[in-house]
Amino acid sequence: QVHVVESGGGVVQVGGSLRLSCAASGPTSSRFPMAWFRRAPGKEREFVAGTSVTGTYYLNSVKGRFTTSRDNAKNTLYLEMNSLKPEDAAIYYCALDTHDRPVAREEIAYGVWGQGTQVTVSS
Repeated sequence: QVHVVESGGGVVQVGGSLRLSCAASGPTSSRFPMAWFRRAPGKEREFVAGTSVTGTYYLNSVKGRFTTSRDNAKNTLYLEMNSLKPEDAAIYYCALDTHDRPVAREEIAYGVWGQGTQVTVSS
């Protein structure tokens, strides 16, 4: 069974940076898309960034500030977050799609989820 575990959340000031990691274990593949979602208080969970062999995609509001990358040798996905804003505060979730296909922005495409890691942006 495949599992993913996030780490790296915390408290950061406005304009600061934070790096999240997501380690996958079990029978996974470098061809399976992986993505980051987030849920802010009172809001729906939303797609933030995702990557697969066919490309990498971002939520418009994080383009130019967030970068997701993947180390296939370590089965680890990263999210580098720069110039953080108060509206970036949320629980960030790592998700893995156990199918070899392009990145999906819909939650339903992802069958494996982490427990989430809290990102707090203080002013």
